[in-house]
Amino acid sequence: MDTLRKDLSLSALIAGFIAVLISYAGPLIIVFQAAQAAQMSSAEVSSWIWAISIGSGVTGVLLSWRLKAPIITAWSTPGAALLVSLLPQVSLAEAVGAYIVSALIIAVVGLSGAFDKLVSRLPKAIAAAMLAGILFRFGAELFTSIKLQPWLVLSMFASYLVFKRLSPRYAILSVLIVGCAVAASLGQLHQGQITLALAEPQLIAPQWSWHALINIGLPLALVTLTGQYVPGMAVLRSSGYQTPARPILSVTAIGSVLLAPFGSHGFNLAAITAAICTGREAHENPDKRYIAGIACGAFYILMGTFGATLASVFAALPKELIAALAGLALFGAIMTGLAGAMADEKQREPALITFLVTASGMSFLGLGAAFWGLIFGLLAHGVLTWSRERRALGVTTG
Repeated sequence: MDTLRKDLSLSALIAGFIAVLISYAGPLIIVFQAAQAAQMSSAEVSSWIWAISIGSGVTGVLLSWRLKAPIITAWSTPGAALLVSLLPQVSLAEAVGAYIVSALIIAVVGLSGAFDKLVSRLPKAIAAAMLAGILFRFGAELFTSIKLQPWLVLSMFASYLVFKRLSPRYAILSVLIVGCAVAASLGQLHQGQITLALAEPQLIAPQWSWHALINIGLPLALVTLTGQYVPGMAVLRSSGYQTPARPILSVTAIGSVLLAPFGSHGFNLAAITAAICTGREAHENPDKRYIAGIACGAFYILMGTFGATLASVFAALPKELIAALAGLALFGAIMTGLAGAMADEKQREPALITFLVTASGMSFLGLGAAFWGLIFGLLAHGVLTWSRERRALGVTTG
């Protein structure tokens, strides 16, 4: 506890809070869409939110403390998007059975060490380009939001520049304070939407169905591994953390199994929100940024306990405020990704292809842009590297 107290910093706490804020203001919307498509009751939805919040919080705190790195865990966003079209086809009990199988598959991959080998062989430039591509739209939405809320967004941007010059550590805090103040003055805070209520977990006994296992369990495991864990590890690697993937996959997968009966479709290593906690904005010293991971987990646990109330608080904030806050908070991570992608001249073209595909937001065969960015980038890397090696060999032998 003495070490924790000594490493504690306001900037790390703020980074953890903003990561949670963005998670609830953005990716949680997809969970609501999936629940609405499946015509779930309010009690079932509340239990779902409680389960993914508590699971993300507990695993994030434990992993960040144990590994001394900012390990940010969150629910599977691509997994939730997958469920929008799949949940209406099965019962909730069958879906819970599929969630358990999906988590067990991920646990086996994690415990086997196969994922660590995959990540260790991933070229750094491609990993950095994928990170930049994932975060690109968040930086772009900062400026597209100007058209809708010019005074709000421009005041936040101005605040960022001023405090970045005067006190960089508190630049994002100033953005949040200024944004809320301006939104309030413009009458954009919707206090009437705020409600007071606690989450009530609902236990759902799993049912086993081959239809659900094949159509939900297997695809959910695949999109979570490719759409969350791979970019999540890329974020950690790009920030200089060599934390092994095995304990992260194992702990989050086992936690997902335990909380699936309460409606959780799974939680995993985060990518977008992790970038907020792994950069210099969290702390100048990388060894002390693990506090941001612990803070993020603690806020998730608080959210899970008072889920309905706090979710309504965030719903009261203008979406342009959230978009601007996310974009500004991720500036550092985007710069790190672009710099890493272009650092090695021999890897620039594969990295550029990875960045463009990932930033495009494309979807093909049910798999997202991050997955295809990785595939196209590795394909280009293999072809171009092989070609160069062949030419070099020809020159040597000739």
